[in-house]
Amino acid sequence: MKKRNCYLYILRDGHEIVYYGITNARERSFLEEKNNDKIWTNYSIVKGPFFRENAENEEELLIHFYQDSHGGKPPLYNNKKTTSQPHLQESLERKRSF
Repeated sequence: MKKRNCYLYILRDGHEIVYYGITNARERSFLEEKNNDKIWTNYSIVKGPFFRENAENEEELLIHFYQDSHGGKPPLYNNKKTTSQPHLQESLERKRSF
């Protein structure tokens, strides 16, 4: 049986979101982020636990919402993520209707 062991997290630099990520090991993820070259001041687990696929979908939705409110730009360190996958369109429309 699959486990719900993935969490979404945010890195912020001050009040600005600079990265959305997924982890299944919260402490390890914090240490890895702390020792990389990203500049950030706050690490927060924001959602979870999820199955991996659901966590990936939620991450993409958060990035898309960020892009919508920032002129199409993704968070600073999420520049390789895209939200063009067709399965997200229905979820995006449902969430926008709230």
